[in-house]
Amino acid sequence: MSVRARPVHLSMIRGFQLADFLTLANAACGVLAVFAVMGYVEARAPRRLLAATALIPLALVFDVLDGRVARSRQRHSAMGRELDSLADVISFGVAPAAIAYGAGMKGLWDIVILVYFVCCGVSRLARFNVTAEELSAEAGKVTYFEGTPIPSSLVLVAVVAVAAWLGHTGEALPLGAIRLGPGGLHPLTLAWALSGSLMISKTIRIPKL
Repeated sequence: MSVRARPVHLSMIRGFQLADFLTLANAACGVLAVFAVMGYVEARAPRRLLAATALIPLALVFDVLDGRVARSRQRHSAMGRELDSLADVISFGVAPAAIAYGAGMKGLWDIVILVYFVCCGVSRLARFNVTAEELSAEAGKVTYFEGTPIPSSLVLVAVVAVAAWLGHTGEALPLGAIRLGPGGLHPLTLAWALSGSLMISKTIRIPKL
């Protein structure tokens, strides 16, 4: 009688490279930023909103480091690319939208725009992953981005950080608020609409350094 071999249970974490842990640190910063915004909405303590905005540049540091470490160690993988995109969605898509909402951009049209912004970020990263091999076919690596990279949302976060530092949140948001039909709109939210649109543009090509 043959003895069935026991299934081997592999730990995914054991297979991670150093770059993958840096990517997870990027994602952790994004999640912590969302939690900080939730704390700000609950307690209205400005330092929590400022902490949320400070975590996004930190996420960018980890995002840059994971790529450099992967290149220096020559450890590239499809899983690492997917992991990087998922982390970027959290830190540079969901978190900036949550920061905007927490800062006071919570009218009906604000929410529509913020959802649009996140969807653009997700779509932009999905397109990059699908076309990465095609774009790198000749040069051996991706040489340019189609549309602005999702970390460009750091500019939006910086705007909120300055506003929060000056105490211009909620009803005191720069550019005020207007009423459009069934809901309200803070014109500042249009910066998120513009950012999302630039991310999914096919005509904009930015060289990847």
